[in-house]
Amino acid sequence: MTATARPLHLDRTLDQLDPPHWPPPAPDATALVRKVHGLRRVPLGRLGPADLRTLVSQQVALPYVLPLAVRLLLEEPLLDAYFYEGDLLLATTGVPAAAWSLFPDLGARLRAAVAELPQQALDALPRGAAGELARFVAGREG
Repeated sequence: MTATARPLHLDRTLDQLDPPHWPPPAPDATALVRKVHGLRRVPLGRLGPADLRTLVSQQVALPYVLPLAVRLLLEEPLLDAYFYEGDLLLATTGVPAAAWSLFPDLGARLRAAVAELPQQALDALPRGAAGELARFVAGREG
């Protein structure tokens, strides 16, 4: 079965799909830690672009969230998830190579989409982003 054909279990949460269940965060946990813990309790189908950006950038449950992020990026590669145009793309292309090995077809499709981005769009990204994307397209992610 290919990665794009895998059931995504959109009605289930990461705590259900990615054991073990995470306990509540410590009382003195940072806002980011509290946010990630909370996102693990949201059904996958209700995670928005900003949620996916947070989970991907923190490398939480990548086998479940990476396909969701790529699905959005194939429609709109420079999607502004939370901080700036292209933030979800940069978070997604920056994951370790091992995560992409689970989804070679998704990686290839995203590489093709990135390779088609106009230079003007790449120039508008934060400093160093074009180089990071070039490494991803060349297969040297992570």
